[in-house]
Amino acid sequence: MHTDTFLAHSGRETARAAQAINPPLVRASTVVFETLADYKHAHHQTVFDSPRYGRSGTSTTFELQRAMAALAGAQTCLATASGLSAIVAVLSAHAGPGKHLLLNESVYGPTRTFCDRDLVPMGTTVDYFPEGADITSYLRDNTSLVYIEAPASLTMEMLDVRAVCAAARRRGVPVASDATWGTPVFFDAHALGVDIAIHSATKYINGHSDLMLGLITGSLDDLAGIRSFCDRSGVHAAPDVCWLALRGLRTLAIRLQRHQQTAMAIALWLQQQPQVKRVMFPALASDPGHALWRDQFSGAAGPFTFELVPCSETSFTAFIDALQLFSLGTSWGGYESLVLPAVPHHLRTLSVLPDEGRLVRLHIGLEHGEDLRGDLAQALARI
Repeated sequence: MHTDTFLAHSGRETARAAQAINPPLVRASTVVFETLADYKHAHHQTVFDSPRYGRSGTSTTFELQRAMAALAGAQTCLATASGLSAIVAVLSAHAGPGKHLLLNESVYGPTRTFCDRDLVPMGTTVDYFPEGADITSYLRDNTSLVYIEAPASLTMEMLDVRAVCAAARRRGVPVASDATWGTPVFFDAHALGVDIAIHSATKYINGHSDLMLGLITGSLDDLAGIRSFCDRSGVHAAPDVCWLALRGLRTLAIRLQRHQQTAMAIALWLQQQPQVKRVMFPALASDPGHALWRDQFSGAAGPFTFELVPCSETSFTAFIDALQLFSLGTSWGGYESLVLPAVPHHLRTLSVLPDEGRLVRLHIGLEHGEDLRGDLAQALARI
């Protein structure tokens, strides 16, 4: 079944009983049982896969989890309260005194912050490897997880996912990947060897910038420790959020195609602008990571980063503030276009000249490309 068809028909098992197209939204804190035997049976089922208490989910939660697992080519899926909560659950389940976590250097900022400020003080050793490195020499006997993100957050470097997974597998170490940028539509993480894939469904899977949700896919065995952590810590997703994500899932593939089409056009145009030093987008043939992107992805989503020519803080501010169609805000993946200083100048720790190295991240939404290009043109003219 083609992905477009699958997305239109998946996650609708409970809709038939309601004689409806969409599954009903089921809210519940208490789940009741007819007999003691039923109660005991429910509490021997895999947590978060069957109704037992509101925290474990309702039929609405299970619909989304089944649909996402099938889309990702995985055995199971676990829904959490946000993308970051999913990341924290995966890392925490593999952390502890005497354990070693290995991550690529340019992972999502809050991921690195959580490792350094929370896991390290509790006795976990955390190391980071450069995107182009062979991880073999970084692996230790006590390495419990390799965690990657492709492309790298903000700076968009690519890494060889297959090579990382192969090296980790030789040592019996599981690999987790933040797969939010490509979604399962453009990035088949599990087929490349990733054991645990993490998606901030806040972004493309929902697509409407009105919820927070994390989804984790993998085998029952690979997610067992994560399920246990979520059960102990109360990390779960509300059924209302899952219902909205199911609705967003229907149009995921067609939205991604539009995001990709406009993002490519804007990126190619930016390469020709005198105020732009370089565009960091692996879908571009000129990008250093293009070959890896082409080998590992079937498409490119809407976020990418570009570097401005040296300019003053005044000019940089004028550029950002002049944008009308690109709202200034965190996140991406919705229908609206966004702009964000990728490395805030006052926080930058790299050794650069005061007015160099200003990075701008764009998320290209569903607006018409000509309108977005016109908005960028009038704002760039302020530099």
